[in-house]
Amino acid sequence: MIITVNGKPEELSGPTSLMEFLQSREIRAERVVIELNQDIVEKKDLTDIMIKENDKLEIVRFVGGG
Repeated sequence: MIITVNGKPEELSGPTSLMEFLQSREIRAERVVIELNQDIVEKKDLTDIMIKENDKLEIVRFVGGG
């Protein structure tokens, strides 16, 4: 299945929840905001939402600094 992540095509081997996707890439959910098909996803929904063919994900990371 092909999806788009931050503007780049990416292939997934099968059904994957948003949380599984983040964990497989060692991305901590508490440090990002996820947009799925132009809708912001609430953190409580990450395990319930399954990624589908042609979905568009935008992952915005928070970086601390001073």
